[in-house]
Amino acid sequence: MREPGFWHGPPSWKSHLLRPLGALYGAIAAKRLQRDGLDAGIPVLCVGNYHVGGAGKTPTVLALAGLLRDLGETPVVLSRGYGGKLRGPVRVDPVRHAAADVGDEPLMMAAALPVVVSRERADGVPLARAQGASVILMDDGFQNPSVAKDVSLIVIDSDRGLGNGRVLPAGPLRAPLRPQLARTDALVIVGQGAAAEAVAAELTSRGKPVLRARLKPDDASVASLRGQRVLAFAGIGDPARFFATLRASGIELVRQRAFADHYSFSQGEIEALIAQAKRDGLTLVTTEKDFARLQTNGEVPGWARAIVPFAVTLEFDDAALLRKFVTERLFKARDRKFRD
Repeated sequence: MREPGFWHGPPSWKSHLLRPLGALYGAIAAKRLQRDGLDAGIPVLCVGNYHVGGAGKTPTVLALAGLLRDLGETPVVLSRGYGGKLRGPVRVDPVRHAAADVGDEPLMMAAALPVVVSRERADGVPLARAQGASVILMDDGFQNPSVAKDVSLIVIDSDRGLGNGRVLPAGPLRAPLRPQLARTDALVIVGQGAAAEAVAAELTSRGKPVLRARLKPDDASVASLRGQRVLAFAGIGDPARFFATLRASGIELVRQRAFADHYSFSQGEIEALIAQAKRDGLTLVTTEKDFARLQTNGEVPGWARAIVPFAVTLEFDDAALLRKFVTERLFKARDRKFRD
């Protein structure tokens, strides 16, 4: 499903008409946030959004996983597995599973670290611990109360911010902003825009750290496309950000195609894109997440092998601040669990 344009556009009569529904949804969501969740017995670090749509959660999870490993921890990702048919709990196996089974993001992350998918997140905690987890990295689920979080980091895109600031379906917020702010331990702003500055100021006034970060294109990905003309396509939360990243990397983007988030491409659609690229003398490029959805049993089918995946990582402007924050919060979480 593609998000409505009025979520991130100027004031709209459509949004205004949907405000009563947003108020009802928001009241239910705010009350749900107050519930107590399962104590996992080990620290749970949640990476979430205030809103639906893309902001950079997956690169943030992977960056935190790298930091946790540097600290001597064994992180295991716990995901709902959005877009997958398996209810779980199950450990994602890139050789055995496809995106249709476990979701595209879990499949992509499973190439780097253990990932457990469970439709009911609390049911996935024992399996995550059985994988040797010393820390559970919860991918999304900030608004889901089933598992108690020891640390909640919220990711916001610096250009999109919170859109029109209204609650679903009138806007992109998953719950009213104020109760979400109250449960936020740190904010991660991705990019150089100013759309998230109001939220940053509010959290700073509450003594919560604001971490700045940016998506860094993989050097090998950039080198492989240097001097080539490109047709790019993406079915992610914010395709425009992917296209902008390509241009900022000095890649000649001739044509672009945007699809809905988690879009399930058919073989015919991919073959049509490949044919168009070949006809115009272009290289066909997509995101790692989109590329993951094309794989089966850990391999890319022959009809999709002309596609080049473009990799990015998340870099924090103040890596020392992030390290200090995570170290202190893990210590506090373990101390609290020991005393309880």
